[in-house]
Amino acid sequence: MAVLAVAAVSARMLAEAATRDGYGVVALDLYGDADTRRAARCWRPIGGPGHAGQIDAPRLLDALRELTGHVGEPAIGWIPGSGFDGRPELLEVGARLLPLLGTPADAVRRVRDPAAFFGALSAHGIAFPEVRFDAPDDPRGWLRKDAAGSGGWQVRRAAEVREADAAVPPSVYFQRERDGVPMSATFLAGAAGARIAGFNELLTEPFGKRPHVYAGCIGPVELPGTLAQRLVGIVQTLAGAFALRGWCSLDFMRAGDAVEVLEVNPRAPASLALYAQRGAIEAHVAACRDAAWELPPPDASRAGGHRVAGQRIVYAARAAILDEQTAQRLASRDDVHDLPVAGARFGPGDPVCSVSAVADDAAQVRAMLDARRDDVMLMLESLS
Repeated sequence: MAVLAVAAVSARMLAEAATRDGYGVVALDLYGDADTRRAARCWRPIGGPGHAGQIDAPRLLDALRELTGHVGEPAIGWIPGSGFDGRPELLEVGARLLPLLGTPADAVRRVRDPAAFFGALSAHGIAFPEVRFDAPDDPRGWLRKDAAGSGGWQVRRAAEVREADAAVPPSVYFQRERDGVPMSATFLAGAAGARIAGFNELLTEPFGKRPHVYAGCIGPVELPGTLAQRLVGIVQTLAGAFALRGWCSLDFMRAGDAVEVLEVNPRAPASLALYAQRGAIEAHVAACRDAAWELPPPDASRAGGHRVAGQRIVYAARAAILDEQTAQRLASRDDVHDLPVAGARFGPGDPVCSVSAVADDAAQVRAMLDARRDDVMLMLESLS
């Protein structure tokens, strides 16, 4: 059995997908959730309290070295997920220790460089909300974004940024805030091109001065044929321009038949959970090795034959410690994932777990996710 490492802020989805494809999985993440450990052969922490949701470079590299020196079944490589968007140097060093199965560090560096990315969009005639690299004189209607961050935690309204925080590092840019539906395209890219697995609605919610924190996704959702074909062309163009490899996603805003590109996530995205049926990781590994690959077929086993699925993160409203009873109640539900272990500590805004739902359309899925999120929040209210 081939051994494969998966590394992310939360590696549960990748660990389950790789195990489904027959790999012996080593999971590297910050939380060590119960279902992550259940899916993996072993788990190693690469962050934790005091790292503010950030992957700790020395811990990650130590774990990769350990895998390199493993006797008997050395790992064939490692797949990066969330947490590596703005850290190409960490991908670069990690790739020297163990083969990187994902978009190469140089390509990540370029696609996450705002000037290079939006310059490429402009050169190819791809629409995007107006961007500037210095603070606007009138900040109303502008967002301050950081290409080194992820999950929407790095997005603030420019008008609410304190003057002391107004210095603009190279990864920061300002973008016009748009009305519309935030969406993404989940796609697989290789040397021969890219193919879209599906389009998704993105769920966001405000946390304090963070107006657009990522909260989940719903998909696949249908788009008009001409619009879908336009997005296919955009994905293929950008996958080629930036040498993307493996599972990635394109984030965009939709307003009617108009779309404006926001960013590319050059690594396995959270929306892969909606498409991570058998064969997803095999196809990813093949694409990253420039071998022949095909998109895995739709999941015929989805509950009740429902076509649309969704995932939603449950964030802590206040500081709490998970007790044994509540941990068991969460684990008893098959619609709750990323299961924290008893004794886990949460601060306001920390992810507690996620909930899932399947139904016939996106509206039903959204309603079910909201209700299940509320159920979990009620369970958490009694925690001290």
